[in-house]
Amino acid sequence: MEQLSEYFTQLDWEGLGVHALRITLIIVGAWIALAILKGLLLRLQKTLMRRAEAEGEGAFESTKRVETLTRLLRQAMVIVVWIVTALIILRELGIDIAPILASAGIVGLAVGFGAQNLVKDVISGFFIIMENQVRVGDVAIINGTGGLVEKVNFRTLVLRDLAGVVHVFPNGTINTLANVTREWSAFILDIGVAYKEDTDKVVDLMKKVGDELRSDGYFGRLMVADVEIFGVDKFGDSAVMIKGRIKTQPIKQWEVGREYLRRLKKAFDEAGVEIPFPHRSIYFGEASKPILAQMINASQKNI
Repeated sequence: MEQLSEYFTQLDWEGLGVHALRITLIIVGAWIALAILKGLLLRLQKTLMRRAEAEGEGAFESTKRVETLTRLLRQAMVIVVWIVTALIILRELGIDIAPILASAGIVGLAVGFGAQNLVKDVISGFFIIMENQVRVGDVAIINGTGGLVEKVNFRTLVLRDLAGVVHVFPNGTINTLANVTREWSAFILDIGVAYKEDTDKVVDLMKKVGDELRSDGYFGRLMVADVEIFGVDKFGDSAVMIKGRIKTQPIKQWEVGREYLRRLKKAFDEAGVEIPFPHRSIYFGEASKPILAQMINASQKNI
């Protein structure tokens, strides 16, 4: 008991009080820093929501995307702030933190080498979500594979193609990403007609069909502009190609495009416009005439 009393007598209570005050101030500073950072995150969240609303993104998808981003940033900031706070407190208590930092650096280096692909996937996924490059429900072409986007995660992006096959792409391996349904979509028209047709009349007919489709109560709402007919695009082997475009609401281009082609086929049939099919002429060289003569002679003998 006397030894314990002697120990407490020898303590530097004034120094302990100073250290305790400093530690308290460090903790309070950490809380203030977290409050400031959370305020900045809240402002960032509101800014991203306004931007998503201006771009016409759905409220549910934009809220989910922004909350995912802010939650990840908040967790990262909390971890960093408290780790730094703990190191400062240890140093204030007289503990040498250099070996701790060295050990943490070695462990971090080892984890970095072992999980570098995972880190690359997560960082790439963060920027894909942050920049709103693609959303759930979009149609995208990733590394040459097209399909409907079903999931956008921090590590992977999931597509389902028309055949129902699910394709999973680690975000770090995505080299090319094409969003087919961002803001608006387009159905490209490549219409072939026979060389004997008057292309000006064909273009007028195509515009007329487009105007009728635009005035339709259902399909007109899916279109964002009148059908654009650019004119003669090229001369094919069996047809003159006329190019056009239909701009529609996102992911509605195929529905509108199929209806336009259905109506155009009926209009061509009523107007007598020929839609040619590929054909070939066979030439036998110098033997052509004798063969033709033999066929004529054979037919005359049968008569």
